[in-house]
Amino acid sequence: MRVPWNLIVGVALLLVLAIGALTFAGVPQRRAIILASLRAAAQLTVVALALRGVFSAPPVAIVVLTVMLAVATWTAARRIAEHEHALASVAVAILAGASVTVTIVVGLPTLTRDLRTLIAVSGIVIGGAMTAATLTGRRLTAALRDHRDEVEAWLALGATPREAVRPLTRLAIHEALVPALDQTRTVGLVTLPGAFAGALVGGANVAEAARFQVVVLIALLCAEAITAVVLAHRLGAPERLPAPI
Repeated sequence: MRVPWNLIVGVALLLVLAIGALTFAGVPQRRAIILASLRAAAQLTVVALALRGVFSAPPVAIVVLTVMLAVATWTAARRIAEHEHALASVAVAILAGASVTVTIVVGLPTLTRDLRTLIAVSGIVIGGAMTAATLTGRRLTAALRDHRDEVEAWLALGATPREAVRPLTRLAIHEALVPALDQTRTVGLVTLPGAFAGALVGGANVAEAARFQVVVLIALLCAEAITAVVLAHRLGAPERLPAPI
C-alpha cells in the first residue's frame, strides 16, 4: 500500500514540533513520543488488516476483543504495580465497566446491532476503561502517600483498612473521572471528538454523527465510572501502604 507523500511530510512535521517543544522545556520524553508514534502506526496497520478478516469471519471478533481487553489490562496494571493484586483487580474492573456498557450500546441496541458497531464501540469503551483504571490507581497511590499519617491514625483508633481509606478512594474516583466529564461537558464547544469527526469523514450525515458521538460519550462515562468504582473498591482495603518516596 502506497503512503501519500503529504501524509509522511505532515506527520514528520508534527513529530518535529512536538519534540522541539519538549526539548525547549527540557522534558526527557522525546524518545517516548517517537516510539509511541511508531507503535501507533504499526499497530493500526495490523488492526486494519485484521479487521478485514473479522468482518469476513465474525468468530474472529472474539479474538480481537480478547486482545483488546488483555492489552488494556496489562497497560493499566503495570502503571499501578505498587498495589497488591493489581493485575487481577484491573482485569475485573475493566471487564465490568466494558461489558456492561457494550451490552447496553450494542446488545439493547442503543445504536445498531452489527459487528462493525461492536468492534468500534468496544475499542472506544475499553480504551476509556483502561484510562479510568490507570488514573484511579495512580490517584489512590498518591493519596495514600500524602495522607499516610491520617490513614495510620484511623487504623490506630480501630478503623478497618477499608474504613480508613474510604475518603481517599472517593477522591481517587472523583479525580479519575474529571477528563471524561470535561470532555463530555465541552463537546462541540471546545472539541469535536474522534468518533464525531470520523463519522463525518466517513460520509455520515451530521445528525447521525452527533447521535453516535453522544452515545459514545455517555457510554464512556458509564464504563469509566463502573471501572473506577470497582477498582477503588478492590484496592480500597490495602494490607500495606505504599512506601514513601
